[in-house]
Amino acid sequence: MRLRGGSAHHRLVTPPTLGLNLPYVEGSMDGATPRWADILAMARTAEAIGLDAVWVSDHLGFGDPDGEWHGSWESWTLLSALPGATSRVRLGTYVTAAPLRNPALLAKMAETLDEVSGGRLILGLGAGWNEPEFTAFGVPFDHRFDRFEDALRIVTSMLRTGRSDHDGAFAQARGARLQPRGPRPAGPPVMVGAAGPRMLRLTAELADEWNAGMRTPEELEPLLVALDAACAVAGRDPATLPRSAEALVRTIPAADGRPPEHRELRGTPDAIAAELRRYADLGIAHVQVQLRPNTPAAVEALAPIADALRS
Repeated sequence: MRLRGGSAHHRLVTPPTLGLNLPYVEGSMDGATPRWADILAMARTAEAIGLDAVWVSDHLGFGDPDGEWHGSWESWTLLSALPGATSRVRLGTYVTAAPLRNPALLAKMAETLDEVSGGRLILGLGAGWNEPEFTAFGVPFDHRFDRFEDALRIVTSMLRTGRSDHDGAFAQARGARLQPRGPRPAGPPVMVGAAGPRMLRLTAELADEWNAGMRTPEELEPLLVALDAACAVAGRDPATLPRSAEALVRTIPAADGRPPEHRELRGTPDAIAAELRRYADLGIAHVQVQLRPNTPAAVEALAPIADALRS
């Protein structure tokens, strides 16, 4: 099932569904490194409390490759382990850095994982932004938006038609075929994370869904106007492009009394639910929640917020 949504001019009458962004970076679990047992427990709890999706971000590490470095687990390997451990929740990349992988192979990976999960995959794609990880792993960072466009055209063609013939400046596919096909004739939905004019144009032309990244409702409004304008240029009804955004939510009070992080939502379950409903007022159909602390206990503490949002 794909996200329902609309533009700022097509308000939603229902609250947004919630997804959980799983921790995957060293030290990201309130100072501890998430192990597979932690990630698995959080995904299963997210499903048990009625969340709609779980998401894994796609980075190879952060910092200085020659100095302080915070490594991470590889996103597709983690995501591929989740279908057998869950039964309902959708599984998404938030978002795959397209230049890190051959695009035709990425389409094969997505189709295969959609088959393994019974049609639960959302393929999130972005251009990447963290230059040190590209440098450390020998991936070119130059012309990344050109590289992204080549990748997006190859991936969407393969998923929707089963084939790609693309002769781009940075990526090519010559009779690349997607066989066998998975459970959905047009493949899994492609969600593009985008904010700049060119990326919004490509989203309006080629994507099934759009993601804003972590934004407050106030920060979203001008982006939504720009997205609607890109849809108009592409000749697309903006109501056909479901939208999502990320929110930072604290479910367990900080023991040391630390001040809120930028964009952090705090308060009672009803108060946080009211803030999350503001996203639906702007036409946001789904909110990816990043927790503070980002721990299994914090997922359990998300349950009353999810209940309040649904009520």
